[in-house]
Amino acid sequence: MTSPTLTLGALAFAALTGGAALAQAQPDSMKPGDMGKPAMEKCYGVAMAGKNDCAAGPGTTCAGTSKVDYQGNAWKFVPAGTCTSIKTPKGMGSLSAIKT
Repeated sequence: MTSPTLTLGALAFAALTGGAALAQAQPDSMKPGDMGKPAMEKCYGVAMAGKNDCAAGPGTTCAGTSKVDYQGNAWKFVPAGTCTSIKTPKGMGSLSAIKT
């Protein structure tokens, strides 16, 4: 093999291993495919009836099963850091289930 061929091979190998290490070191919110998507958090008490993402209490199966608007035990994903600033007719959003 010639010197330029070995050099190119070494550079390609270094680029591949460096890229793999970088991808593994990124937090979940920055994985490829998630680029541009904000981190999300569960926010209780902000979903409209039937529009919750999950946790709608006893007798429900999960997503889309809340019975009333702003049901306290039903949550919706919202951008991280915004939940407690969401104002509803029943109060503010909560990071934990709201007892009714």
